[in-house]
Amino acid sequence: MLNKKPDVAVGKSSCSQTTNGGSSGREVPDGRWRETKIMAKIGFIGMGNIGYAIMRSLLNKYKTEDITFTDLNRRRVAQIEKETGVKAVDTNQDCAENAKYIVLAIKPQFYDNVLADIKDHVTKENIIISIAPGITIDSVNEKLGGDYDKKLFEETEKQMISNFFESFGMMEIVPEYMMNAVVCISSSAPAYIYMFIEALADAGVKYGMPRDVAYRMAAQGVVGSAKMVLETGKHPGALKDDVCSPGGTTIYAVSVLEEYGLRNAVIKACDACYEKCIDLK
Repeated sequence: MLNKKPDVAVGKSSCSQTTNGGSSGREVPDGRWRETKIMAKIGFIGMGNIGYAIMRSLLNKYKTEDITFTDLNRRRVAQIEKETGVKAVDTNQDCAENAKYIVLAIKPQFYDNVLADIKDHVTKENIIISIAPGITIDSVNEKLGGDYDKKLFEETEKQMISNFFESFGMMEIVPEYMMNAVVCISSSAPAYIYMFIEALADAGVKYGMPRDVAYRMAAQGVVGSAKMVLETGKHPGALKDDVCSPGGTTIYAVSVLEEYGLRNAVIKACDACYEKCIDLK
């Protein structure tokens, strides 16, 4: 399960759990059972730039009391609480116990420690959402001691997951083996596109255009072009041809982009990104 922006995997934990009168029991390390209640719907472990952006988007669909989060940077926690009204919890374990949907908004190198933190605090009712590159469902499942099965998802959970991702972008469902490709052409793509916008704007400045105007015009050109691809369904090459009049200004510019290897540079950049995803495993 994924969205255009982050690299995302969704798994349902199946650790030991029983249900009794609407509450659930978890077996704690000393063998006792204790009653718990799932309160907040969505809990973020980690609140970096991506996690924060996702949470802000979710607030367009969910109430502040439906979301919680935790982060090691207590100053940042206080700032986010003030800006959003979302209340934080103190620890990773608290987050796991107070949310049904647990978003691991952390870097790959922190996964082992965080999963060890929450292993004894999740049940088969929890749904784990990973947004880090190179992290597979099997690896998360193994560290949590569960047995993932996509058939465990209920219809209400599937709808919730769809709502989650569609709150901040367009959602596509692809096989997990394609996730590294998703990182290359979607998750990391904004950086490539920002560089392209910057280069276009620099050209405008070179010819005397004020920089703020150049940035707006270059960015709008990218927005309009992307909308044409999405809304018309036409091949990008065909749309390019529609803009290139015979002997006109655009085809001259396109021929120079081909001469200097724009396509090859983009593909090589994606190759490097793909290899890095593999290294992260």
